[in-house]
Amino acid sequence: MPSAFQRQRYLIDYSLMALGRRPGKHLGLLAVYTLIVAVLASVMLFSESLRGEARLLLAGAPEVVLQRLEAGRHALMPASYLARIEGLRGVSGVRGRLWGYHYDPFIGANYTLMVPPSDAPLPGTLAIGAGLARSRGLEVGDLLSLRAANGEPYGLKVAARLDTESELLSTDLVLLSEQDFRAFFGIPADHYTDLVLQVRNPREVHTVKEKLNLVFPDSRPILREEVLRTYDAVFGWRQGVVFVILLGSVLAFVILAWDKASGLSAEERREIGVLKAVGWETADIMRMKFWEGAVISLSAFLLGYLLAYLHVFHAGAVLFAPVLKGWAVLYPDFAPLPSVDGLQLATLFFFTVFPYTLATIVPIWRVATRDPDAVMR
Repeated sequence: MPSAFQRQRYLIDYSLMALGRRPGKHLGLLAVYTLIVAVLASVMLFSESLRGEARLLLAGAPEVVLQRLEAGRHALMPASYLARIEGLRGVSGVRGRLWGYHYDPFIGANYTLMVPPSDAPLPGTLAIGAGLARSRGLEVGDLLSLRAANGEPYGLKVAARLDTESELLSTDLVLLSEQDFRAFFGIPADHYTDLVLQVRNPREVHTVKEKLNLVFPDSRPILREEVLRTYDAVFGWRQGVVFVILLGSVLAFVILAWDKASGLSAEERREIGVLKAVGWETADIMRMKFWEGAVISLSAFLLGYLLAYLHVFHAGAVLFAPVLKGWAVLYPDFAPLPSVDGLQLATLFFFTVFPYTLATIVPIWRVATRDPDAVMR
């Protein structure tokens, strides 16, 4: 009497031979199945990769940013706020930031101009991002001329080209000195774009935010965790848009898979009748057909996920990158970082493998419980 393990092995061997006897039906289904899994997995992998990029970029971001509002719009922050914030309990440091946007009609794109907190370029020079350098054809030593706030041309020499871990951050970035920034935008010396705060105890961030709301009712504190949640929501929304677009294809596959799994041909019915006649039990026939469905669904899942991984991390996700990354004149050029979310993987496995495998059980049970002679006739 064979053991339970040997019994299952024999059933799997027979299932594989049964699949080989009807290659056309099963290979066509496997190809469509694999394609659907690959498309869904590609969207999941690329979205998770973008979330990883956002977490990487914001890892060094300030814990709290304080922005002043006028009529609900972002306004300049007086330098006098610095001394008032330094006196708040729980704040270990505060400094003013200078940054802004400039529209360049030459290429029809917005630049982000910023004064770095350290190692700022010398007056009269700047450092530019890779996207800006590509669009304007600039190299180190060239002159970049922009129109200042007073309408006069303002020329700065390119001293460096930015090279960061992710071009998503620096593609349209321009770093310059505080002197050049204030002269270019016409910002007085006693004002900043906003203020950034360091909190002594990370668990007191929300407490510090509440204090800022009370002390500065005309300002808005923004936490780093809130920015991260915003990025997650944006990428989740774009992922959902792609899934809605693909919904028709997924439903078509579900109908195809259900038809193939539940519709037994006359040859398959006759085979089940013969197996019953030679002594096979109903449970053995159901296990055998279960293994057939499991082999097809597992093979499609593994092949589809492998294709998705290659598509996203080796081919740059060419099918979905414009939708998920967004659109811009200065488009960043970066390689997605490999990132796999276990929950997403389990969800994809559950919704692609289990339905097809279970769809093979009901029709097999209906045929296997009938009299062998009636099934063969």
